[in-house]
Amino acid sequence: MKEYNVAILGATGAVGIRMVDQLANSTVPVKSLKLLASAHSAGKVMDFNGEKITVEETTPESFDGVDLVLASAGGAASKKFLPEAVKRGAVCVDNTSAFRMDPEVPLVVPEVNPEQLKNHKGIIANPNCSTIQMVVALAPVFKKYGLKQVIVSTYQAASGAGQSALNEFYQQAKDYLEGKQMSADILPTAGDKKHYPLAFNLLPQIDVFEDEGYTHEEWKMIHETKKIMLNDMDATDLKVTATCVRVPVPISHGESVYFEVEDKSATAEDIKKTISDAAGVTLQDDPDHQVYPQPLNAEGKRETFAGRIRPDQENKGCFNMWVVADNLLKGAAWNTVENAERLVDEDLVKVPKNYYQK
Repeated sequence: MKEYNVAILGATGAVGIRMVDQLANSTVPVKSLKLLASAHSAGKVMDFNGEKITVEETTPESFDGVDLVLASAGGAASKKFLPEAVKRGAVCVDNTSAFRMDPEVPLVVPEVNPEQLKNHKGIIANPNCSTIQMVVALAPVFKKYGLKQVIVSTYQAASGAGQSALNEFYQQAKDYLEGKQMSADILPTAGDKKHYPLAFNLLPQIDVFEDEGYTHEEWKMIHETKKIMLNDMDATDLKVTATCVRVPVPISHGESVYFEVEDKSATAEDIKKTISDAAGVTLQDDPDHQVYPQPLNAEGKRETFAGRIRPDQENKGCFNMWVVADNLLKGAAWNTVENAERLVDEDLVKVPKNYYQK
């Protein structure tokens, strides 16, 4: 069996740590592993399958001899280093927003559009965590009954903003319970003018505000969903809108999803059966026994969980659904490694002659 020299870019971050673990528990045959990060994190020692590996500072030369790169070090680092890695012959799966909307880069969720992997030019993009879990739940419905419209409201965990935001959230909760003043320096988004506490609060802003009052996170969900399902980020055949909210939960995003199918004969039981038979999604839907997806139960799991599937009582062919997944695993680390598994299985760990050069 062919083995691969693998590098993880951003190995010491919240997602990178999980990438190391998911890779160790994957079918990717690893010959050697490089752990790469910033100068600040260089020198740290991490464990991989019982082997102690020292984290190295990332340079373009770090990718010499590397076959496969898994990246989650931030968009700026991906834009700087991944084209260098591709130039040196490595295929890259990127978990940042750097390449998602680039028409030359496939945006792939393995359960939904794995056929796009064969079109890569050296870089494959992971979608946004909130998009991933929604399309995993909706894809089987889309394939069987068609989709006309999706309206999603998200309940996104603190960890989606990074480890520093999660740490700040924990400190705020501690301060609040001790009767102290809460301080906020990160959320709703580090780059904006004002910051608010998340503990015991809800923040209806994820990322910066853009045109017509939508945040960039909402824009991403709209256009990523269209690119994944229809291979066109501006497709008009599927209408999508989103409201994204940060909630005081450490890990795992929840989503309330309203969707309209094309086949008006579909029933809620049909939708449940279709989802229960699909790969990567687990149906938890038994209201009589209060069985439904919850963030606490999803944490540490690879799959997406769907439940509370019910018909809209005002509009025929419309349904409501509740979707939960671990945003650091299926929404990031596991989706990245799962894409790597598919690349290996289909012998696609090779950079084409017309490789990505922007």
